[in-house]
Amino acid sequence: MMNDSIIQYENKQFVVPDRPTIPVLPGDGIGPEVFAASRPSIAAAIDACYGGRRKIDWLELPAGVSAIQKGLLPLPESTLDAIRKYRVAIKGPTMTPTGGGHRSINVVLRQALDLYSSVRPVRYFRGVKSPVRNPHALDVVIFRENTEDVYAGIEFEQGTDDEVELAAWLRTKKFHVPFDAGLGIKVISKVCSQRLVRAAVKYAIARGLHRVTLVHKGNIMKATEGAFLRWGQEVVREEFAGSAVIASDFHGATIPPGQVLVDERIADAMFQDLILSPSRFNVIATPNINGDYLSDACAAQVGGLGVAPGANIGEGLAVFEPTHGTAPDIAGKGIANPGSMILTAAMLLEHIGWIEASRMLVAAFETVLGSGRMTVDLAVDRPEIQVLSTTGFGDAVADEVVRRHRSGRKTNA
Repeated sequence: MMNDSIIQYENKQFVVPDRPTIPVLPGDGIGPEVFAASRPSIAAAIDACYGGRRKIDWLELPAGVSAIQKGLLPLPESTLDAIRKYRVAIKGPTMTPTGGGHRSINVVLRQALDLYSSVRPVRYFRGVKSPVRNPHALDVVIFRENTEDVYAGIEFEQGTDDEVELAAWLRTKKFHVPFDAGLGIKVISKVCSQRLVRAAVKYAIARGLHRVTLVHKGNIMKATEGAFLRWGQEVVREEFAGSAVIASDFHGATIPPGQVLVDERIADAMFQDLILSPSRFNVIATPNINGDYLSDACAAQVGGLGVAPGANIGEGLAVFEPTHGTAPDIAGKGIANPGSMILTAAMLLEHIGWIEASRMLVAAFETVLGSGRMTVDLAVDRPEIQVLSTTGFGDAVADEVVRRHRSGRKTNA
């Protein structure tokens, strides 16, 4: 018998009870307050769409500073076990020490749970100030490989026995390695590359999107990022015949109608293309570090990380997390923007099949921004904006959900 609070995963599909328990890792810095500010709007959207029949019970788990203060590891095994049990979780930003200390909790989380796809939708929301002329032209979803590349953390500090031994071996292979260098190894595998591209193409097909772009630096790193491109194209040819085609296979011929076009771009050229012709792109699939850079750069074009949600998705497991950091300098001041957390929660709702609530939440969010009500980070040099506090913005989105529900207004978000 299925536990009536636990999301199950059967035949590659989530089976979601009406009142699931979903773990929350509030995070560090502004994390706890942006999640607290988001809860009223999440609850309002669920209630409005399902009339009280559905509800989420949040289960708070320690991670980051809150775990360390309790004498636990930064990412306790009990927290990982709970996510494995309940399958879907939401997380606030967690602090990563620079130059020492514990490893990134996000990296450990992704590797421990094999959350191989970082999925980051980036689009413009009406009312937000942007540094580019036509921010509405950018509407992409970035699939970033999440478990390897340089984020695998295989590093050797200069002067250690391991570094000296590895450097000496590399020199025997005629590689130039300075004697004062630290070393890191870039890992890109066929399995991880292909499952990431597979997920990106499936996403495009399911949503009627027309283009998937593989972004790489294969002209320089031929054995790693070049291999990512080759392996990605291979999986498209072998598994998506009739649904997707490789652009280079057609050499100017007409692409079959209704099929997803899979093309490729060198990473540095892609940054330029996303500024000059952003409307050409729908879904982007890329190795880990390229995706890290690209997702933040795209977010800047539409107004910043305050409107940029994210998810880390694996096989039957998913952890949703806003893309911004902990911002300790403003923590506790009531000025942090909960927008990314609200949009991240909307991604969670969509992922578990509560599509109506997800759309309601996004539509209310955009209406509040479009009416000129924002947190201070989005109101810089804009005297016409009504500046709201962290909780004030969250409450405004919740109120808009209620208003839309009472008016019977449809959502097209």
